[in-house]
Amino acid sequence: QVQLVESGGGLVQPGGSLRLSCAVSTVTLDYYAIGWFRQTPGKEREGVSCITTSGRSTWYADSVKGRFTISRDYAKRTVYLEMKNLKPEDTAVYYCATPRNLDCDVSYGADSWGKGTLVTVSS
Repeated sequence: QVQLVESGGGLVQPGGSLRLSCAVSTVTLDYYAIGWFRQTPGKEREGVSCITTSGRSTWYADSVKGRFTISRDYAKRTVYLEMKNLKPEDTAVYYCATPRNLDCDVSYGADSWGKGTLVTVSS
């Protein structure tokens, strides 16, 4: 099993930047694909980004392409989401999770969700 803990959320002005972290704790040395999702009250959860087990392949939602960058540090067992040029529409609770599809097709859903970290983009 795997435990995920998000951190790094907060209040930022439009155009600002944040880096979210997802600490991954596992019983074994197995690695997982890690996806970032976000959700606002009353709206559907949407996939934001994903990185494969090897880190060789990544995926981004069209709405964040060119602004967000996902990466992972295997030694620290941490996955990052660097967010630049943030917009009010990026305001949401951000969750990291382990996608069921290891090729990072997030439409298949995910397991082992973290508790989320709130990102608020407002002036």
